[in-house]
Amino acid sequence: MKTMMSYLGAIGAAQREAMDADERVIIIGEDVEANVYGTTGAGKSRAAEGDFLQRYGRNRIRNTPISEEIIVGAAAGAAMTGLRPIVDLSYSSFTYLAMDQFVNQIAKNRYMFGGQASIPVVFRSAMFYGLNTGAHHSDRPYPMYMNVPGLKIIAPASPSDAKGLLRSAIDSDDPVLSFEACPLWPMKEEVEEDEYRIPLGVGRTLREGSDITIVAVSGSVPEAVAAADQLIAEGVSVEVFDPRTLVPMDVEGIMKSVSKTGRLVIADPAHKTCGAAAEISALVAEHAFDALRAPIKRVTTPDMQIPFSPALEKQLYPNRDSIAAAARAVLGLKVSQ
Repeated sequence: MKTMMSYLGAIGAAQREAMDADERVIIIGEDVEANVYGTTGAGKSRAAEGDFLQRYGRNRIRNTPISEEIIVGAAAGAAMTGLRPIVDLSYSSFTYLAMDQFVNQIAKNRYMFGGQASIPVVFRSAMFYGLNTGAHHSDRPYPMYMNVPGLKIIAPASPSDAKGLLRSAIDSDDPVLSFEACPLWPMKEEVEEDEYRIPLGVGRTLREGSDITIVAVSGSVPEAVAAADQLIAEGVSVEVFDPRTLVPMDVEGIMKSVSKTGRLVIADPAHKTCGAAAEISALVAEHAFDALRAPIKRVTTPDMQIPFSPALEKQLYPNRDSIAAAARAVLGLKVSQ
């Protein structure tokens, strides 16, 4: 049976299901007892329905010091000793403070111990871009972590994907970073109430078409769908593909779509240089070059710091109009007035 859930509600549902099913699953982070998973009204923003503290107690909902390096390191240690932590890191920009733990310890752990150790931990962080939070709080840092072998990365773009991917991430014996686009938090759709999982590394086709493929990442997915609807109304057959998991990437799904349409636009809210869009472009050039009938276009955020000004920031990220314009350019069509 399905019920209407918000993006945040779906995340909350996934965490409750996992904690009900396995007492080794715990949640740790800054202020998670009261402000996030407790009883205060303000905490409902990330708690995503339900009083976690009352339901699971302080042994499984644990506050940490205000130190991301300590939080991430403690989670790694807890995972190595048998627990399955979910770490709420709040702003994704805060992950930088634990970079040594992520890169030198967690990502390398299985290799350094000859496969004898595993770190089954999920690190959740929210990308607050588009909300006028300034340069220090608006980053979309998943491309940096895509370059670190040993980490899995998910970027759900809908409530149903948020629930299914998070359940698979919690089940994984590898460390998983979940980058959640804060602008998607209010999004609602019907989500399966029963337990289900979306395998990591399997993308999703949201629109089927034959003229052009739009591969969209994270918060760009709803904008890509809206752009596709614009183009479909103009007589263009558009396919929209969401990889959903950035590591491992659904290369086969992307190649299948591009081989069918012969044209590709990639929408990615991260920066252009060395971003997810750059990696997808390289993969297509390697594996499906003969299928291309036009150059690939990327619609990304410029390589610049994010301004605090709402008027300036709003213009930076991929939107339905900029994605549709890129598609028209690849198709050789005149720009719609």
